[in-house]
Amino acid sequence: MARTLGTVKAYYDRRAPEYDDWYEGIGLYADRDRPDWDVELEQLVNTIESLPPLRTLDVACGTGFLTRHLAGELTCLDQSEAMLRITGERVPRARLVESDAFPLPFADGAFERVFTGHFYGHLEDADRLAFLAEARRVARELVIVDSSIAHSPVAEERQPRLLKDGSEWQVYKRFFSGEGLVEELGGGEVLHEGRWFVVVRAPA
Repeated sequence: MARTLGTVKAYYDRRAPEYDDWYEGIGLYADRDRPDWDVELEQLVNTIESLPPLRTLDVACGTGFLTRHLAGELTCLDQSEAMLRITGERVPRARLVESDAFPLPFADGAFERVFTGHFYGHLEDADRLAFLAEARRVARELVIVDSSIAHSPVAEERQPRLLKDGSEWQVYKRFFSGEGLVEELGGGEVLHEGRWFVVVRAPA
């Protein structure tokens, strides 16, 4: 039976053990046709590794798959205990915080950068505005990694998601061009744009 977006925390808790399968092209993703995925994933990693070392908050860090490539002092926030457990093993130098993304449980200006990977594109209008307000409150820079519209026939959709345990979920999802995301954020620069990923840095 399909779940609603209101149970997104439960979805990610249950998805945690298989979350990296999407990046690695294994499990339920093994048969997907994703031309040059590995090449662009390497480019994405190189882009993240090239970011200057700053005091960074990774919002919705997931399993830390991208987080581990960030230099500098790291705080990793996620609402899923199961995700954070994996991040803790993968990025032992990071401080872990189990919390929602808005409001963020930090003081004004607590960080130099907010980083987030494949989280922003799941936010509908009200949550998106709340997140941006919080990111700008706690940091001076925002870096967003998300999905490129270059491989999608639609700009947004509600995607059916299947897990290995057979459960089905509905997840809201948007896709971006680099220029479009910069405009939406009110300025910034495109650090990477390809068929699968976009990376944008914006002043917060």
